[in-house]
Amino acid sequence: MSLSSTLPSKVKLVDVGPRDGLQNEKQMVPAAVKIELVQRLQQAGLKEIEVTSFVSPKWVPQMADAAEVMAGITRQPGVRYSVLTPNLKGFEAALATRPDEIVVFGAASEAFSQRNINCSIAESIERFRPVVEAARANGIYVRSAISCAVGCPYEGEIAPERVEMVARLMKGIGVQHCGVADTIGVGTPIKVQRALDAALRHFAIDDISGHFHDTYGQALANTLASLQMGVWQFDTSVAGLGGCPYAKGATGNVSTEDVVYLLHGLGIETGIDLDRLVDAGQYVSDFLGRKPNSRVATALLNKRQSAG
Repeated sequence: MSLSSTLPSKVKLVDVGPRDGLQNEKQMVPAAVKIELVQRLQQAGLKEIEVTSFVSPKWVPQMADAAEVMAGITRQPGVRYSVLTPNLKGFEAALATRPDEIVVFGAASEAFSQRNINCSIAESIERFRPVVEAARANGIYVRSAISCAVGCPYEGEIAPERVEMVARLMKGIGVQHCGVADTIGVGTPIKVQRALDAALRHFAIDDISGHFHDTYGQALANTLASLQMGVWQFDTSVAGLGGCPYAKGATGNVSTEDVVYLLHGLGIETGIDLDRLVDAGQYVSDFLGRKPNSRVATALLNKRQSAG
């Protein structure tokens, strides 16, 4: 049996660059640049974009312009715009901006939960309960992410049982989708498959996604290992933007460009124009004053340069 015959025929990518990618940038990124980035991503064919985060500006100053960014984007039919809402106050602020989907984050590590959101895993789930209820009551889809699903900067390796527990708790409060996140990028294919397997005890394969960081260069291998399990939804970040403020040394999310190149090479449909995607990544990288953190973007930009 060939590899391609065992893989999903199409894959959905959620570009988290505008939110997860930019939230830790030291220099302030103006709302106009974020709006233009969203515009370029949807022009490249992305149908799912995580736009911003409704969090306290005290904790994440970069996201203080959340409402302005949501108001400024030109919505395209068929594109879904999601926002992170860690609590009810954040959700109420987000509601006025009409997101299609909200995201809540819980950790599979107690230590990470304490450092990241100053409460235990159990407390974080209770904090999300009214948020999920309010979103569902307003017809807004609820996606969750389990951070540190394979490793934690404070606790080290995370047992799949912890992922299973968080997935069960998330399902219990009405969450509709579960993302399994290797927040610090320490996962290897077998560890990622075990974490996904744990989440699959409570969520169907169509309601699961992978979110991989490339700290140890394993993100593409982990993506392929997930595809082999039938997982067909992934979070990626244009130009490989991002990291994690509470996970020292964690590099960016896997770049959307690299994942799209992999998927297209496997004969899997994404609906994404790779050249336009590279342009979007170059646009934001130029603003940030650095090169895109994507091998594929670097190769294609070099190729263009030598052709020109």
